[in-house]
This record gives sequence, C-alpha cells and structure tokens, in this order.
Amino acid sequence: MIDKRVKNAQEAIEGIKDGMTLMLGGFGLCGIPENTISALVESNITDLTCISNNAGVDDFGLGLLLQKRQIKKMISSYVGENAEFERQMLSGELEVELVPQGTLAERSRAAQAGIPAFYTPAGYGTEVAEGKETKEFHGKMHILEHAFEADFSIVKAWKGDHAGNLIFKGSARNFNAPMAGAGKVTIAEVEELVEPGQLDPNEIHIPGIMVQRIFQGEKFEKRIEQRTVRKRDA
Repeated sequence: MIDKRVKNAQEAIEGIKDGMTLMLGGFGLCGIPENTISALVESNITDLTCISNNAGVDDFGLGLLLQKRQIKKMISSYVGENAEFERQMLSGELEVELVPQGTLAERSRAAQAGIPAFYTPAGYGTEVAEGKETKEFHGKMHILEHAFEADFSIVKAWKGDHAGNLIFKGSARNFNAPMAGAGKVTIAEVEELVEPGQLDPNEIHIPGIMVQRIFQGEKFEKRIEQRTVRKRDA
C-alpha cells in the first residue's frame, strides 16, 4: 500500500507556484483546510485563482490570503461574510466569477469524474449565462458548463489513513468530497490520521486513489461565522 503521508502543511504545498489555480473545500468556515491556508499565507505565493464556495471572513480562512493580496481571482458562490473581499471586488483589485452553488458543486464533481462539461438550467436568462452555449432539453433551456481545471485540490477531512482514504463529518462533506480528486494533485488535511485498516470501508467517502498527499493538522480553531444565541432566562 502506498504511504501518502507528508510531515506537515509546508511539505504538502510543495509545487504550488505563483499563478496556479487551487480548489479549496469547506462550507462557510466549516471544514476548511486551516493549516494549509496558513502555510499558503506564509509562503507568499501570489496571483492565485481560488475556487471555493466562499471566501472566509476578514481574518480567517481565505480572508487571510485576500488580506495579503495573494489571490488574483475568486470563483465562488457565496461571498457575503467578507468585507475585504467586497472592497477588493468593488475597487477592481480582485477578479470575481460568481457561480450558482449547485453548479459550483457539479463543476467540481465533473472534474473529479473526468467529465469535461454538462448542461444545467441553473442561471439561464441571467448574467451567469452570458457568452455560454445554450440548448433546449424537454422544453427547458440549459447552459453548457465546463468542469473546473485546477492544479491542486486542497480538502479537509475528519479522518484519513496513510493511503489517503477519507471520511468527512457533517456539513464539511458538502464541497470537500466533490473537490477531492478534482485537481491534478489533491492535498488532504485531516483531524485524525490512522493506520490502514482502521477505517470502516463502509464509511469511507473518498478512496485513497483520489489523494496524493495527506497530513494531520493541528490547533484547529473551527470558528463560527455568525454566532446566534438566545437570551438567558431570568
């Protein structure tokens, strides 16, 4: 069995260069590859195109890369929690491609499956469809969307083993699972790294064949985007 372990996030990002395209898993701040993002911030790699459902918040997640102007273009679905993102987008400093959330997931999954393109009705008749091929199916118009092409996919899992098999937990599965294997190289950051054979085969979400590098992260913050609590009863 191939051992795909690397020592840490710094070793995991070896080969990522200026101008590359990265896919980063996570949903809001849930299931984001915190350690790998921190390593990218320290690396000072620039002109990145980042494909991610969202752009983190001002001082966490991809927001840290935005603060240092390391991202040239964001391809995202939801970007409403990041004031710096908004400022850079409105000032023209940051190129932005907004994608319907389902389309973002499917373009990732298509890349993972080796499917070059697909038709979807999402976005027809809006700015999303501008410049794209359209076709009618069963009386409904569809847009041709292409699978993403990324140099690296960076995902975060709950558990993984030395061979790269991964298990996600809860909402972290939303975009991490379809992005694993969708890039030329997949980096998996996990909370718990176990010996081969310790994961129940029936619970594995992503097989190790889709992962090239894996390491155990540390000091996960797991922040909450919007903390909402009720007032304590008197």
